[in-house]
Amino acid sequence: MGRCPTRKVKKRRLSHKTARRDKFEVKGDDLVYTELRKPDSEIKPFQLDEDLPGMGQFYCLHCDRYFSNASVRGDHFKTKKHKKRVKMMKGPAPHSQLDADLAAGMGMPDNGPKLMAV
Repeated sequence: MGRCPTRKVKKRRLSHKTARRDKFEVKGDDLVYTELRKPDSEIKPFQLDEDLPGMGQFYCLHCDRYFSNASVRGDHFKTKKHKKRVKMMKGPAPHSQLDADLAAGMGMPDNGPKLMAV
């Protein structure tokens, strides 16, 4: 007739691998935004890199992710996460670290106009 009130429920064990990967390998929003705003003449073609999935040829610039082949990348383009990211990058520029420092009061001090030395 019910469970014992003192019995503790086991917590669900979650993998932190994706959070760590996102934390350390993904570029910030402001860096991706500046790369998207570069003219086509400055964009370099992808070099073959054996350490990256798909040898670095299948890349999503908006999400800063590499994929193993074109079909997986095509499936990624249909996801909600990618579509939100594209919409965010089409809007105004995301905040940078400088904006965060200024908002926290850690920017350069504003002492007003310099006094003229007589």
